[in-house]
Amino acid sequence: MKRSALAIVLGLAASVAYASEAPAPVAKADPAKGKAIVEQVCAACHGMDGNSAASANPSLAGQHPEYLYAQLTAFKKGERKDPIMMGQVAALSDADMKNLAAYFGEQKPKERAGTNKVLIEAGKKIYRGGNRETGVPACMACHGPNGSGMPVQFPRLGSQHAAYIEKSLKDYKVGTGRVNLIMKPIAGKLSDADMKAVAEYIAGLR
Repeated sequence: MKRSALAIVLGLAASVAYASEAPAPVAKADPAKGKAIVEQVCAACHGMDGNSAASANPSLAGQHPEYLYAQLTAFKKGERKDPIMMGQVAALSDADMKNLAAYFGEQKPKERAGTNKVLIEAGKKIYRGGNRETGVPACMACHGPNGSGMPVQFPRLGSQHAAYIEKSLKDYKVGTGRVNLIMKPIAGKLSDADMKAVAEYIAGLR
């Protein structure tokens, strides 16, 4: 089987398996109310427009509202572990979280780019074609060629901080703070070098 064909098969398998975990669509929300919460709670770490200045904090601008709402809910329920985020969402109502998700979803992501050309090229091969030898599916099978993802099912990755992508992959691999039935086995097949390369490539997607 050719590499590209294998990547497609593995990607489709991941898509089917993810269906049971896909977040539910977000009901009609009020971005204006979400903005008011951002000003008081979220802007310090994620930026007023959802474009964080620190690479340790994810940029939320342009992210699918369904995905953001699902993650906020997971923090609130303790299903996703992070002391800061769990504290921040503790006082938020369900409506607050939907409004926040809607607000950030409307913001425009700032363009970014990886800095290491060698890593970017290596990451491109994994992202677009996977790795037949290690059984890693192509990332774009779920997250799209330009990292836009798919609403409800898969998050937007394009223009995200490379450092944050790399850390997330490592967290999936060891199960620290993040548990996902699809990403854990995939990340488990990635070496540290693979993760850094993929992260560098993803940062420049738009």
